Amino acid sequence: MTIRVVCAIVFILFTWCWVYYFQCDLLAMAQHVLSNGLTHYNRIVGAIVITVVLMFFQNLVHKYTRLNKSFYSLTFFPSMLLLGMLTNIKPDPEGGINHGFSGWLAILVLIAWGGVSYVSTKLQELDDDATPNILSRSMWVNLLLLVFQMMITAGIANTNAVFHYRMRAERCLLDGDIDGALKAGKKSLECDEPLVMLRMQALARKDALGEQLFEYKVCGSSKSILPTNDSTPTLLLYPVDSIYKFIGAVPAYKMEPMHYLKLVQRKDSVSRKVVNDYLLSGYLIDKDIDNFVRELGRHYSINDSLPKHYREAMVLYTHLRSRPVAVYHNTVMDEDYNNFRELRNKYPDKREQKGKMMEEYFGTYWYYYWYE
Repeated sequence: MTIRVVCAIVFILFTWCWVYYFQCDLLAMAQHVLSNGLTHYNRIVGAIVITVVLMFFQNLVHKYTRLNKSFYSLTFFPSMLLLGMLTNIKPDPEGGINHGFSGWLAILVLIAWGGVSYVSTKLQELDDDATPNILSRSMWVNLLLLVFQMMITAGIANTNAVFHYRMRAERCLLDGDIDGALKAGKKSLECDEPLVMLRMQALARKDALGEQLFEYKVCGSSKSILPTNDSTPTLLLYPVDSIYKFIGAVPAYKMEPMHYLKLVQRKDSVSRKVVNDYLLSGYLIDKDIDNFVRELGRHYSINDSLPKHYREAMVLYTHLRSRPVAVYHNTVMDEDYNNFRELRNKYPDKREQKGKMMEEYFGTYWYYYWYE
């Protein structure tokens, strides 16, 4: 009974944390896709139902196999396998989902487990640990087997960090939680193009594109900042119509995001600032500072009231071009950029240089321009 109670507690805690904390966004996406958006996943109800069902399944397995003593925890394996398969969800190119762990492979794994279980039923008859307790050999063998099964569950499931950041950002945007969307993976140096697109949408809704975009890891190009073409994977939770509604127009056909933004710019019924900031951010992501400066002069007064990244780009442009079409100087920022250049020159080795510059200047457009 001691072994059973301890193993049950460990399994319930693992399953609850796995489903409630780590995989809740993925499960919300799966339910949304499978129900075509008609139902909404509740993380508390989902965690309770999944944990109870898996515990019930484990009890059935124990009743059938009669594994006890040092091998009792093997009765949790089918439940662990189901948990891994339940969270082994990956997007397909057409906007649906699929499972990377096939049914045939699961059958083969269960046959192997059945063989191990049969041998274990014979070995447990030789187990001389007559009074198992919390410190006994049988207890620690069971706990080690449980840990091994947890590792198998994690190996089967989708544990891709960037994909989880994407799902968290999409779910938060769907719920109107802009700050929550921006917190998803903020401290990570991993990203992909859809995640950058989602962050730009959240920042645009806070009117902070020019102020905070490069405080996050940015990858890709201007071709992936909006879902107007086929270069960006389909969003799974957050509807693209919400993006178009926010910007002010639905594209009539597939086109490059920058072309779409220039077309929308001509409409009088849209929020010009949102479109302008998206366009300017696209130029900055492409490191096209010449077109950035030309576009900036049409919409902003080039002075200290500019958003932070726009000022950084203007300082960079002023220092790089011998005949700039516009000039911007700020005593503090000019000094900071001179320090940036001196630090670069201090480390001739490129890898060491990038590491030092990241420590000091990650979050600035200067770092992005030279090192990303």
